[in-house]
Amino acid sequence: MLRVRCLRGGSRGAEAAHLIGAMLGRALNGWVQKTLQSTSSAAAAQPQHVVEEEHVTEPVPQECPVCSYNEWDPLEEVIVGRAENAHVPPFTVEVKANTYEKYWPFYQKYGGWSFPADHLKKAVAEIEEMCNILRHEGVVVKRPEPVDWSVEYKTPDFTSSGMYAAMPRDILLVVGNEIIEAPMAWRARFFEYRAYRPLIKEYFRKGAKWTTAPKPTMADDLYDQDYPIRTVEDRHKLAAQGKFVTTEHEPCFDAADFIRAGTDLFVQRSQVTNYMGIEWMRRHLAPTYKVHIISFKDPNPMHIDATFNIIGPGLVLSNPDRPCRQVDMFKKAGWTVVKPPIPLIPDDHPLWMSSKWLSMNVLMLDEKRVMVDANETSIQKMFENLGIKTIKVNIRHANSLGGGFHCWTTDVRRRGTLQSYFH
Repeated sequence: MLRVRCLRGGSRGAEAAHLIGAMLGRALNGWVQKTLQSTSSAAAAQPQHVVEEEHVTEPVPQECPVCSYNEWDPLEEVIVGRAENAHVPPFTVEVKANTYEKYWPFYQKYGGWSFPADHLKKAVAEIEEMCNILRHEGVVVKRPEPVDWSVEYKTPDFTSSGMYAAMPRDILLVVGNEIIEAPMAWRARFFEYRAYRPLIKEYFRKGAKWTTAPKPTMADDLYDQDYPIRTVEDRHKLAAQGKFVTTEHEPCFDAADFIRAGTDLFVQRSQVTNYMGIEWMRRHLAPTYKVHIISFKDPNPMHIDATFNIIGPGLVLSNPDRPCRQVDMFKKAGWTVVKPPIPLIPDDHPLWMSSKWLSMNVLMLDEKRVMVDANETSIQKMFENLGIKTIKVNIRHANSLGGGFHCWTTDVRRRGTLQSYFH
């Protein structure tokens, strides 16, 4: 008798499919063998109709190594990026639209070349220390492969060199037991996925789902070549009008424009994520998950986690400089919206790819532990007032490459179940 056991819950879906397939295959194989044996010996054997019942042993299901539904369940395994060999992206239209005017001369001078060596060396050391602290907190740490990002590559549509594999949050989104590779929107990041493929293949072999979103051609039609950016006022006006450097020519998105809260994901239309990319994600994740578009008063939207960072069930950090236009929606749902304090990072510290608000780009180790910048004493006090223990790490030089703790990581496995937190 064939017994089928259905496994429920996010990371168990793949196990159930494998389990049912294995048992059906085993039962069919046994039936075929018995039929052949019976046919070949029918003439010689006495007409006895005794069939022994085959005992089907169920395989013991193994835990999928990938399972994460939100930003705050207890963290068990994480991917941390690499600063090694990081290169300044060529100063193309999409890079110009995502960076601040005071750094444009830096890109014009160093585009295609390595970031300043001394600065990079300090960033590497900071991230190594961050990995050590994560391990000390009981988290398994994985790293992408080192890659030579100076190599120039050419597609039928463009020529570029690479950038880095520093920010896994930008390219990898874990939803349940599925790893989704984002298509990206910068030409310098077209082949960034190659640094993560060995890790992804390892997770896939152990039972994880693996999806690669449609890769854009990144032809000229994907970008508004005449995107009129001269001042901050220009950026504000264009963003308010829903005009961005990326067009709707083909789907594109960075994973870091999405943030997860169980069955609900929140996303912004940004300079690197278009509506076609959002719609692809909406259809792909339906009906289990709902994707909500939210927006902010932000002159340069790119990646949501230094603007709106969900840190617990019904608890979110909302950037006071970039207020959320749909904030009432969260308050009506019973969420607590916390405005973090002004960052303390000095004005003369280089932030080539981001703003000072990386101070709120924190990584939750669980609901009561947060990894936060050692220099940001104001936000440390805020977390302590919320009853959350701060794990202090200094990554000032790593910040310069465009990310805080949330950006520098992708959580692979958190201990928890799929729930709804947004009603």
